[in-house]
Amino acid sequence: MSKWKISLSNLTGKTTASFFPQVKKVVYTAAAVTALSFGIHTAPLALASATGSETTTVYYVYYNDEYIGTVSSKKAIETVVNKKIKETKTNFGGVELTTGSQLTYIPEQVFRSSVSTNNEEVVKKVKEKLTVQAEATAIDLDGKQAVFVDSKKTAEEVIKKLKLQYVTEDQLNVVEARKKDPSITLPPLQLNETRVLDVRLSKNVSFSKANVTPDQILTVDNAIKLLQSGTLEQKKYQVQEGDVLGSIANGHGLTLQQMVEINPGLTEESVLQIGQEVNITVHVPLIEVAVDKESLVTETIPYTTETVEDANLSKGDKKVRQEGQNGERQASYTISEQNGNIVSKQEISSNITIQPINEVIVKGTKVVPSRGDGSLAWPTVGGYVSSQMGYRGGKMHKGIDIARPSSYTIKAADNGIVVSAGWDGGYGNKVVIDHQNGIRTVYGHLASIGVRTGQTVAKGSSIGVMGSTGDSTGVHLHFEVYRNGSLQNPISYLR
Repeated sequence: MSKWKISLSNLTGKTTASFFPQVKKVVYTAAAVTALSFGIHTAPLALASATGSETTTVYYVYYNDEYIGTVSSKKAIETVVNKKIKETKTNFGGVELTTGSQLTYIPEQVFRSSVSTNNEEVVKKVKEKLTVQAEATAIDLDGKQAVFVDSKKTAEEVIKKLKLQYVTEDQLNVVEARKKDPSITLPPLQLNETRVLDVRLSKNVSFSKANVTPDQILTVDNAIKLLQSGTLEQKKYQVQEGDVLGSIANGHGLTLQQMVEINPGLTEESVLQIGQEVNITVHVPLIEVAVDKESLVTETIPYTTETVEDANLSKGDKKVRQEGQNGERQASYTISEQNGNIVSKQEISSNITIQPINEVIVKGTKVVPSRGDGSLAWPTVGGYVSSQMGYRGGKMHKGIDIARPSSYTIKAADNGIVVSAGWDGGYGNKVVIDHQNGIRTVYGHLASIGVRTGQTVAKGSSIGVMGSTGDSTGVHLHFEVYRNGSLQNPISYLR
């Protein structure tokens, strides 16, 4: 059971400020308030100066050796003390309250009329100055009292549970056992295993006795939260692309209004500039838990891509000569974490188990002219004109049909750029080539297309396969020629 003491504050009448266990109101040091208790220190009696005169006993009241008044009876003051103790017991049930030894009564026997008393004034002063304090255990960080709990046992529990926020109890037990007995050796690290080597704190931790107001004593959980959350410190943040004031606020646990308050000159509608610095607040823990680990893992070694040039392949064309394959390696690391965040990772050793295979890409460098010379080559491998250009059945046949080739390969009639390659209603699969000299050629009814829009093609290069798609009655090529947008007879251009 905790022990509590009664104390009086200084003569200003100000009571010790209350401590609230909130992360934003942190007490770094506790005032060294000496516990006060009420006892009687008896002084030699002053004898009456006249025999037979009527005398009485008065009490000179001192607080920390400073006179605060004279009373005719201690009962009124003791009533104040008992009431305060009773009130404290109501608010902090289950605790033991005791009195200190700083309030001094000096009795003296005097003539009734020779000394005046001021009972009410002394009682009033006692009421104003009286505070209740408890015997607590302080968790000291680098020698400074930071957090108060009810006992040393609780303080030890706080520190242990703080460490258990970042490691398991089994891991902590192994580390503590090795610290007690350095001769304990660890077995070889297994593949894909990570284990804890050490758990330590960023500051020296010790425990000391302290006298504090009851509301300064924290539970285990609240003590841990205070140690982890600590205080708020203001720092600068440099605006990145895409940042707005609201997103920066959310990213640092602030409201938009709070961001505006700590950044004079900014409003909720302010437009931020990349590189601009704004004020932010961040939590700074009172203490951090450092964890050292070692790890043995399997890692992928990405393959690299190698590009080689081929003068026989048209510029812009690529093909894969060798497929790439990732490799594997085993690597061991030492890792240091602080409050769960990795602060360093160092590779100790590595061993390649599977060598990666590079991907080899062949890139064409052959420049294909995109401008034709005006003379059109026969667009098929052999074959004959099965239908001439002109009207038939009252409908204009815009080109010629070529049928029965020795190969179904369709070829570009001249150098040019493919401006269309795809399905076009009655044409079926159709390719249109602009020869960059005012001439365009059209290839219809293809079974499949071998070029893409925007591709540069050379005279005589394959652009597709002859077929019978669209409005067609048999396998053949429908071939059209345009000059400056006007339909031409292909026979006049074919060489």
